[in-house]
Amino acid sequence: MIQRTASPRLGCDLPDGLLAVRAAEGDENSFALLVQRHNRSLLALARGILGNPQDAEEAVQDAFVSAWRRLPEYRHNAEFRTWMYRITINRCLTMRRRRRPPPLPLDTVAEPATGDARSQPARTAEQDAATAALSRALAGLDADQRICWILRELQGLPYNDIAHVTQTSEQTVRGRLFRARRSLQEAMGPWR
Repeated sequence: MIQRTASPRLGCDLPDGLLAVRAAEGDENSFALLVQRHNRSLLALARGILGNPQDAEEAVQDAFVSAWRRLPEYRHNAEFRTWMYRITINRCLTMRRRRRPPPLPLDTVAEPATGDARSQPARTAEQDAATAALSRALAGLDADQRICWILRELQGLPYNDIAHVTQTSEQTVRGRLFRARRSLQEAMGPWR
């Protein structure tokens, strides 16, 4: 039987673990709060892996549907956030296997500063070329390296959380990050 709390605002200060327990018991508002809390970071993660906002939205939506169904399986030995990262990554990797996405776009590159109108097109073209080169370099990383790089550099997760999400050791995560950074540094050498 699905229960509803009086207002989703009442649970805003509750920890994820408690909200997950309530959601597993059928409390839709608790699950809605979890979705609200984690949707943005999961979308950023999925965009980084898939390179396409529409595919990212689909992957995150599917991940939340899967999480809702699997809440009784959630063991609370990991944070809800890292559990959702794992589900989202699995969904993204499944989508990538089914279809080949275009090169990874980067929303993290700052827009060019306004300046002299005559030099603006050249600066914009150079920045676009550098962004395209970085997108190609990221797309050239193997999936494990790319996921670790995105989780660390774009999501800011600590090594132990990345290890849990990727179901590896911290040492493996550090190795993947080292190789990813080295590959990106080599690929971006001409742009320094």
